[in-house]
Amino acid sequence: MFSHTAQYYDTIYLAMKDYGAEAEKLTAFTHQYRRSTGSRLLDVACGTGLHLSYLKQHFQVEGLDLDEQLLAIARQRNPDVPLHQADMTDFNLGRTFDVVTCLFSSIGYVKTLANLSRAIQCMAQHLRAGGVLMIEPWFTPETWRPGTVHARFIDEPHLKIARINTSFVDGRLSSMDMHYLIGTPEGTEHYVERHALGLFTTEEMSHALTTCGLEVTYDETGLTGRGLYIGQRGRS
Repeated sequence: MFSHTAQYYDTIYLAMKDYGAEAEKLTAFTHQYRRSTGSRLLDVACGTGLHLSYLKQHFQVEGLDLDEQLLAIARQRNPDVPLHQADMTDFNLGRTFDVVTCLFSSIGYVKTLANLSRAIQCMAQHLRAGGVLMIEPWFTPETWRPGTVHARFIDEPHLKIARINTSFVDGRLSSMDMHYLIGTPEGTEHYVERHALGLFTTEEMSHALTTCGLEVTYDETGLTGRGLYIGQRGRS
């Protein structure tokens, strides 16, 4: 998906996200809800590994993502961290963790309710007794606003980026064609990325977690204002 733009991913999102502050909030949620005593953490859909670069100060971390270009950047940033290329709806690392996270609304990329159930089942299966699963959701069907236009701009001496998109909806699927105009000393290029994410209700998200035997808490603010689903595994 990010074959042409992976190298600019951090430049764009560091202008809008405080990864360090988010990692501290996530650590606080962990201390509040985790019932196990270990510190192993798996970040599903870890992207370029920016959250991991902060979380590894508090946890023994691993990451997982489907996109090889993003993982290549994550490996350069975190050479000491085990990173796995896999689909969040179908992975088995053969071990369990005290904390499993899926952040920055990446869960929306599963698109369908069936895939949502598969993904959360995979994550829950990697939780040890007393562990906690934390998922930052995408928009719900009620909060998605189709027909809105969005833009982000980067203006550095040797790099200019304009990213513009209009939001659309088709049933329970939100979509955005991200148009990138990227200027460097070598020239200016135009790329288009299509992003489609499923719109799940709070009830559907909670049900997917409880079906896996997790006790669910929903924090409306979460890390960034998008909310946070917290699923606790019993100590048994």
